[in-house]
Amino acid sequence: MGGLQDFENRLEQMISGVFARAFRSAVQPVEISAALQRELDNNAQILSRDRRLVPNSFHVELSAADLERLAPFDNTLAKEMTEALRDHADQQSYVFPGPVRIRFEQADDLTTGRFRVRSQAQAKVTTNATDTQAGRATVFVEINGARNPLTPPGLVVGRGTEADLRINDPGVSRRHVEFRMEMRGDGPPALSVVDLGSTNGMVVDGDRLRTAPLRDGSTVKIGNTTMTIAVVNQERDR
Repeated sequence: MGGLQDFENRLEQMISGVFARAFRSAVQPVEISAALQRELDNNAQILSRDRRLVPNSFHVELSAADLERLAPFDNTLAKEMTEALRDHADQQSYVFPGPVRIRFEQADDLTTGRFRVRSQAQAKVTTNATDTQAGRATVFVEINGARNPLTPPGLVVGRGTEADLRINDPGVSRRHVEFRMEMRGDGPPALSVVDLGSTNGMVVDGDRLRTAPLRDGSTVKIGNTTMTIAVVNQERDR
């Protein structure tokens, strides 16, 4: 039966490609929903015997024609597809690291009837920083596109409530790393990151380390979350 199943899979792929180009058939919402569920199945990471981590951020890329056709219903479609994903996750004991988000985007390399799904796990992030701290900061820790201010003496990042910056990532310890910032007179601050004895460690600019100096653009990965250091020039940004 394995050979027959492989043949059917290849036939399905051929039809979805060749027939879409020949007859220019439009993408159907049910096809997108099925592809989103496959993204969960194909990218599930084992957390324990009964729990698996899956992506929660999805970008559905469509041709201009298909995107225009679906645009009036995109909010309703996203809501319905999100509910379908949650039901599928419950059935399979999948765990989302944060809110489920589905976005529809145009891709110029796709023809009518073709689509592509990109997904990633994006943990929910909570910070104790105030608006005043954010406004005065010159160094930030960027996570999932959001900037979190880094001010002296530093910032503890982890999953627990005692952390200054909390990340809902099962691969992150309660107190995982500490970003340190030391002022040096009128010169730029000295930046570093230290592992606080976490279970899974950290990766800084591609290397697994226990402590490391940081600069503008440095990346620190803990669990499934990547953080980027951003140093801004206040005079330039005004």
